[in-house]
Amino acid sequence: MSSVIVSHPTKTANGTVNLPASKSIANRLLLMKAVAGFTDIEIHNLSNARDTQILQSILNNLDTNSTIDVHDAGTVMRFLTAYVSCLEGEWVIIGSERMQQRPIGALVNVLRSIGADIGYLKNENYPPLKIRGKKLKGGKIEIDGSISSQFISALLMISPLFTKPSELHIKNDLVSKPYVDMTLKLMQQWGIKYTWKENVISIDNKPYQKPTEKVFVESDWSAASYFYSILSLAKEGEITLPYLFKNSLQGDSACIELFTDLGISTTFINDDVVLKKTISIKNKFEYNFLHCPDIAQTLAVCCAAKNIQSNLHGLQTLSIKETDRISALKTELGKFNIEVITSTNSVQINSTIKTRGTKIETYKDHRMAMSFAPLALCCDTIEIENPSVVEKSFPHFWEELQKIGFIVQYKQQNLLQ
Repeated sequence: MSSVIVSHPTKTANGTVNLPASKSIANRLLLMKAVAGFTDIEIHNLSNARDTQILQSILNNLDTNSTIDVHDAGTVMRFLTAYVSCLEGEWVIIGSERMQQRPIGALVNVLRSIGADIGYLKNENYPPLKIRGKKLKGGKIEIDGSISSQFISALLMISPLFTKPSELHIKNDLVSKPYVDMTLKLMQQWGIKYTWKENVISIDNKPYQKPTEKVFVESDWSAASYFYSILSLAKEGEITLPYLFKNSLQGDSACIELFTDLGISTTFINDDVVLKKTISIKNKFEYNFLHCPDIAQTLAVCCAAKNIQSNLHGLQTLSIKETDRISALKTELGKFNIEVITSTNSVQINSTIKTRGTKIETYKDHRMAMSFAPLALCCDTIEIENPSVVEKSFPHFWEELQKIGFIVQYKQQNLLQ
């Protein structure tokens, strides 16, 4: 397995970084386009993340391929399970070994309750799946909101195909609520009307309306978080991030608020964000990441590096991501002599970081690689295994690091060009 050696000689980060487009927005728009049958709609600034490319390729080839391989793309698995349940035909959805360990039973049960014909090919409640597509009825639908917001988004986006209007009743605390907000607002832009009162989302089964304005995908706030962390750990610098919107649909724009306490100011200039260093006065950090779990790793590593005692909670979905992210954080931060106390939904950090470099395992998880890369600003070098994992969401991540002064070198290979 290859690795990269990352260092930063000057510890100063200046420049403009080109972020990937939001795969959360892109994947929703792609599915809505397929549900609506709008073959002539162009989605501009479509994400080049592997997850988005996988979804686009599958949707483009559904007519000729009844076996769908989602690889390690959890969003794609969930969205397509819902979508092909509504399509005439028979489908088999497979995925990576890790995908076969990620539960999907809650979504399958709900789809079955409105008429879907879905079976498990190996283990109950887990992929792979066999689906016989048919008309689904809609109506009153109950779903547990504490497992995955993507289940809810998947149901909402296919609701125009139901035979009658729907009432989605969400049980328990809803995780990642901004992603459901994102789904509904994108649907609203395409003519769908809804109401959301307390735990009930009511939505008609009217068809999507073709958008009249250019469909453009904003840059990814999750990806932006790594550069907030970089500037927070740098001695000095200023970083510009294009195509991030002040009124963003993305819940991970919470990093604006969170990194204010870690010494970073955010200024919007047209559709660009300019990050600058300020004086950080925070010596303790606590936050509930229930609605933005994808940036929890970034904040955990940054706080540890800055010797800030921290308590990150609302992390109950992290154990069923690309890896068990809570366990992975504890193991990898422990390599820096950092005391980490974990539970099923929290990470507490009491930091005594050592300054020499170490080797970071990524566990086939893109966010592990990108969250730990900024530690090169605290060490002479840091080695990160399996650097290609970033292709899942940010294929050009290592190249963008070089723009702001990092040296990125493949082990036993020439310097990355």
